Amino acid sequence: MQTRMWKPAEPDNPNDPHVREAANLLNHQEVVAFPTETVYGLGADATDEVAVQRIFEAKGRPADNPLIVHVATKEQVDRLVSHIPDVAHLLMDTFWPGPLTLILESNGEAAKNVTAGLTTIGIRMPDHPLALSLLKATEKPLAAPSANRSGRPSPTQALHVKQDLDGRVAGILDGGTTGVGLESTVLDCTSNVPVILRPGGITKEQLETVLPHVAVDPALADENNKPKSPGMKYTHYAPEAPLYLIEGTDEFFLEQVERLKEEGHRIGVIASRELAEQLSHERIITCGSRLNMAEVAGQLYHALREFKKSEVDIIVTEVFDESGVGAAVMNRLQKAAVNVIQPS
Repeated sequence: MQTRMWKPAEPDNPNDPHVREAANLLNHQEVVAFPTETVYGLGADATDEVAVQRIFEAKGRPADNPLIVHVATKEQVDRLVSHIPDVAHLLMDTFWPGPLTLILESNGEAAKNVTAGLTTIGIRMPDHPLALSLLKATEKPLAAPSANRSGRPSPTQALHVKQDLDGRVAGILDGGTTGVGLESTVLDCTSNVPVILRPGGITKEQLETVLPHVAVDPALADENNKPKSPGMKYTHYAPEAPLYLIEGTDEFFLEQVERLKEEGHRIGVIASRELAEQLSHERIITCGSRLNMAEVAGQLYHALREFKKSEVDIIVTEVFDESGVGAAVMNRLQKAAVNVIQPS
């Protein structure tokens, strides 16, 4: 399959010729990658089981991992769910369009492989002009997980998508680098107290500005539970070389880097600006200031993709504060890591 690449001149116009071409492919059961404000998504008609199956095939994604559906209007939500509770209406009004996925009761209109056999469905409205243009041009909801091979770091640039999926998808819409850099927060609205199933671009603290109570699902740490949300099961976000997390002080981090080098390892370091300034090491990627976790979130996946197996044996990174969007950053790093080094 030849993968087409488009860079629309009018990304906010559903009638842009490139947007129309991509929409035409989607309306003929093909899959097309497109940017959102979080990461690039791999889209297919959410009501067409054959089209959705092509997402799983392109990504190599396990079939029991549900997909998030993207919509352009609230009316499209009505067509996919049996009921929208008041709390969901409030959250849509407050945070949509934006990086918040709501889990609601499905009415069965979406393809069965979208929900992976669950009675619920995850839906969000992306805050990106090109994503919204494409959704309006197709006039259909689009199932769209991240546009990467399953298990790899999610793509934040069209080039990342091409690296993973060239020849496996019909096309890629290039909308530049994404903003948030991490996937959406997934919030289950089917219980009395909304539950965060995956931390992401909307923080628990932000949700608590409009909701009296927000819980965090303990299954986030349980790999054996059937996933109610993407990102709750299987290895995710892994770079080419093994990733080690190093807990503790900056001094301990520096000691561990030197120890690993003395053992003969070729080390790649992903570090905050504050830590990087203390390192005398030739292979360092800085991912922003630890005082600005939104900056770290925006650069994390790009950093995880930078080191290749041919360059390093091990990638090490620090542990970040988990307040705010830091919870999402650490969620991704913990899923990507194969080892955690702690002070004895």
